Amino acid sequence: MLDQDLASLYGVETRALNQAVKRNLERFPDDFMFRLNENDVESLRSQIVILEKNCGESQIEVESLRFQIGTLEKSGRGKYSKYLPYAFTEQGVAMLSGLLNSPRAITVNVEIMRAFVRMRHAFITQEKIGKTVEGLKSFVLKHSNQTDREFRKVWNAIETLAEPPGNSEPMGFKLDSP
Repeated sequence: MLDQDLASLYGVETRALNQAVKRNLERFPDDFMFRLNENDVESLRSQIVILEKNCGESQIEVESLRFQIGTLEKSGRGKYSKYLPYAFTEQGVAMLSGLLNSPRAITVNVEIMRAFVRMRHAFITQEKIGKTVEGLKSFVLKHSNQTDREFRKVWNAIETLAEPPGNSEPMGFKLDSP
């Protein structure tokens, strides 16, 4: 998640959030947080331009993405801010909530952590389903020839039973004619 998105969720300014992080940099190793580079930021801008061209009526999505890079653009002298945004991983979000000790930060952190747990559970469930499907597929492929032969025997027997009787003598009593 980007720093400005987290700041919005926690109800603080992005500047205040980043100051709290800078005061506690030892709590944020590279796998918890990293700064986006100019290429990453440009990629975000490109996504907004593409969405503006393709969205048509759905400007809500465009506005949402525009908000994500809103702090990158500045009025006045230049087009871009001198500060590139931070991106936080799941562990970084958890660590950040310990720094921001407001009631809203605690509530938001609980909900974010629950969302991460739900996402992880969904990925694990999807992986299990995928493995089960692969197992079934390999079983069917492995046993398909044998199964085909067995089904052919069953179908042949059913077809034999379903055939009408051939030209045989009629059943019942025969009266001899005098």
